[in-house]
Amino acid sequence: MTEAVIRPAVEADAEALGALGRETFVDTFVERFGIPYPADDLTAFLDASFSPETIRTKLREPGAAWWVAEAANGDLLAFANAGPNTLPHPEARSGHAELRRLYVAKAAQGLGLGTKLLAVALAWMEAHSDGPLWIGVWSGNLKAQRLYAAYGFEKAGEYQYPVGAWLDDEFILRRG
Repeated sequence: MTEAVIRPAVEADAEALGALGRETFVDTFVERFGIPYPADDLTAFLDASFSPETIRTKLREPGAAWWVAEAANGDLLAFANAGPNTLPHPEARSGHAELRRLYVAKAAQGLGLGTKLLAVALAWMEAHSDGPLWIGVWSGNLKAQRLYAAYGFEKAGEYQYPVGAWLDDEFILRRG
């Protein structure tokens, strides 16, 4: 696979971002980790989170930023999203920055795109935060937890993330 270009996402990316988010969520959490989401809950979550309309709205969110890794042929291989913190932690504030999503397509795993997007997102977060940086990560995703730990993030709490009516156990990570 050829080298990908990291660039800010634009509204024209909404449909491809939605498709990539949907595909990557299923590949990661259903196929790889085997989380037995009820079909109705998974469908409701995917439709609510990754519809082109939802993505367009999120791309316009004040104080948030999106980046994509784009292949030479125009295909999106990965993306990251950061913005004002939304994690439920007693010390977290909306003026702090949160890495909300970092998704890499199965076919692009191992190319270093996640690490490159993380570096871009962290630089942006540091410039747009008045306090610590935050990440929510699924409790069973040890690979992601190791990556974030290598960048100075430590577990600061836990919460439940809704996928439809299903609740995933998540860790809240903090740096700074």
